[in-house]
Amino acid sequence: MIFLSLMASMIFSPSLSSPNLSRPRFSPSRRFTTCSRAPLDVRCRLVEPLRSDNGVPPRVPVLLNGVLSGGVFSVPKVQDVPARSDTRLRIFSGTANRALSQEIASYLGLELGKIKIKRFADGEIYVQLQESVRGCDVFLVQPTCPPANENLMELLIMIDACRRASAKNITAVIPYFGYARADRKTQGRESIAAKLVANMITEAGANRVLACDLHSGQSMGYFDIPVDHVYGQPVILDYLASKTICSNDLVVVSPDVGGVARARAFAKKLSDAPLAIVDKRRHGHNVAEVMNLIGDVRGKVAVMVDDMIDTAGTIAKGAELLHQEGAREVYACSTHAVFSPPAIERLSSGLFQEVIITNTIPVLDQKTFPQLTVLSVANLLGETIWRVYDDCSVDHEPYSTLDID
Repeated sequence: MIFLSLMASMIFSPSLSSPNLSRPRFSPSRRFTTCSRAPLDVRCRLVEPLRSDNGVPPRVPVLLNGVLSGGVFSVPKVQDVPARSDTRLRIFSGTANRALSQEIASYLGLELGKIKIKRFADGEIYVQLQESVRGCDVFLVQPTCPPANENLMELLIMIDACRRASAKNITAVIPYFGYARADRKTQGRESIAAKLVANMITEAGANRVLACDLHSGQSMGYFDIPVDHVYGQPVILDYLASKTICSNDLVVVSPDVGGVARARAFAKKLSDAPLAIVDKRRHGHNVAEVMNLIGDVRGKVAVMVDDMIDTAGTIAKGAELLHQEGAREVYACSTHAVFSPPAIERLSSGLFQEVIITNTIPVLDQKTFPQLTVLSVANLLGETIWRVYDDCSVDHEPYSTLDID
């Protein structure tokens, strides 16, 4: 009996290493598979924490030189785990408008995320995040302003980089959404590029889009992901309210029939000012011809409202008509300043008392002129980003929507 007990203790001892040991006994909760032609692949699935008996550290089977032996199972200590950031909110900026991105981050009390963006000799774009975003809510600030194709491709690659870095949510913050004017077919065999760009952003991996003053509200329907649409015009309204202009002298003017809803909502917020409409006939892209004016502007301060100024052909011809009809002063207000040539020459020709825009698109030094006033939408976008992150309504004062039909 003593001999049998001694043999049993030797066979089932966990510290004994023997080449003839074929089925060692261990907890059923630990499983592994063996293969005679390959090294042992140990897969340990712990149903409950490993326990130590009589002060001996817990052990799992380890293969050493083809022989199973007991190995110490180590668990990282709590103090070895790196400290996590206090917030899961991350703001990254592309190269299109870094100044606006920095203002947004400052409003939120954050630093811009570290990101590496460069271009190879052949023009290809390379993006690498310089910090971890695993499990984070990432907001990528990148308007698709000129050069539109370069900035759009950069945004798509940034989204892809965040998706492959295991970001929890990716929001594309697009202060200016390029290709928004190609939102419908007005002639045969035309493309609807706005829908195409929306599909590209969605397929790249974005979970949400935050856009400012889309050319038309229907563009929101092109996305298969949630879209938060905010208006930059309340920023302009605050600025106009600070000017000493009598409300009885104001008239809000829409430069074309398509912008009537926008101008009407703007006039309602601006002391319920009267509305005038410029009727024009367009003969081609970036070519406009004014026909007549609907409304009375004689002796009044006319405020022309549009979502963007590209070549300034429409708004300049409208200003000429307003002066012909007796307007005392003409102000031009727009959220997006694309300023394609010859916009600067037209806007600085003396037709306008002041041209008021926002910084959704960066304004270069060579595109400035004395009548130009640039307002910042950083607080508007920063507050909206925080509310999206905090799962709050984005319909907040003083930057509420303009109730455009």
